[in-house]
Amino acid sequence: MWAPRLNTWRILTVSELRAQDLANRLLPGLGYFLAAMVILGGFAFNIGNIAGCGLGLNVLTGMSFEQGALISCGVALVLFWVREIGKMLDGFTKILGTVKILLTLGIAFSAHPPVLQAIHHTLLPVKISAAAIVTIVGGTVGGYITFSGAHRLLDAGIKGLENQATVTRSAISGIVISTIMRFVLFLAIVGVLTHGAVLEAENPAAGVFRAAAGEIGFRIFGVILWSAAISSVVGAAYTSVSFFKTFHPIFERYERVCISAFIMLSTAIFVLVGKPTQLLVFAGAINGLILPIALAIVLVAATSRRLMGAYHHPRWMLAAGWVVVVIMGGLSVPVLVEQIGGFLR
Repeated sequence: MWAPRLNTWRILTVSELRAQDLANRLLPGLGYFLAAMVILGGFAFNIGNIAGCGLGLNVLTGMSFEQGALISCGVALVLFWVREIGKMLDGFTKILGTVKILLTLGIAFSAHPPVLQAIHHTLLPVKISAAAIVTIVGGTVGGYITFSGAHRLLDAGIKGLENQATVTRSAISGIVISTIMRFVLFLAIVGVLTHGAVLEAENPAAGVFRAAAGEIGFRIFGVILWSAAISSVVGAAYTSVSFFKTFHPIFERYERVCISAFIMLSTAIFVLVGKPTQLLVFAGAINGLILPIALAIVLVAATSRRLMGAYHHPRWMLAAGWVVVVIMGGLSVPVLVEQIGGFLR
C-alpha cells in the first residue's frame, strides 16, 4: 500500500523531524506514546523476523529453528559491529532484494500459474478476508516499516522542500518492488495449489517452492526467506532504536549497544516461545493495528501550518491516507484479538 509510506516520508522529510519529535510538537507527550507503540510493534516484528531466519536456515541446513535463529542473531550483530560491513549495509539490502525477486520469479515460472485467473481474482476477489488484509498490510507497511525509510533519509540529510522529488521517487520505488515481490509469490502459490499440491502445516511457504521446483526449489526458498528476514532484523532494530532516542540521550550515545540488545532480546524470546509461523502472522497483526494510529498522527500534523510552514500537503494524499486509517482501524482490532486467542491456544 502506497498511501502510508508516501504520506509519511513526504511529511517527515519536509518537517525535518523524526516521527516522534513531530508528534511531540503537535501535542506534548504524544511523541512518547507514538514511540512506545512503534517500539512495541518493532519488537514484535523483530521476533517474527528472527523466526523467519530460523525457518530459512532450517530449510537450507536442516538445523532446528532455534539454532538457525541464534546463528542469524550473530550475523545481524556482525553487520552492526564491523564497520566495513556496516558501510556496505545499504548495498547488501539492495542485493538481497534483487536476489529475492529473481529467485521467486523463477519459482513462479516453474509453477505455471493461471495468470489471467489470478489477476481477475486479485481485482475481483470471491472472498475478502479481514485477517489476510490486516496481516499482509501490517507486515508490509505497518509499525516501524512506515518510518524506517523516512528516518534513514533524515539521517542522510535528504530533507526539506528541495528534496521532495528524491523522497517521492525513493518511496515509490520501494512500494513497486514490494508489490511485485508479493504478487509473484502469490502467483507461485496459486500455481502449485492449482496443480494439487498439499502445503506443509509447519512451513507452508516452503511447501510452495518444493512443489514447484522439487528439492532445489525448497533450498531456494530457504535463501529467499533467510535473506528477507536478516535484512528485516537489521531494519527493525535500527528504526526501533531510533524511537528510543526520544526518551533519553543515552540511547543515542549507545546506539549500537541498544541495537545489539534489541536483537539479542528478540532472539531470546523466540528461542523460548518457538512457533515461528504463528509469530510471523502475529507480528503482522500487531503492526496492522499500529499503522492507522501512527498514520493518523502524521496526517493531523501535516495540516498544521505551525509545524509544516509554507508546505501544503496534497489533498489527494491526505484523503488516501485517511481512507487507510479508517479501513485498517476498523479491521485490525477484531483480527488482533483473534490472533492472540489462536496463539495462546
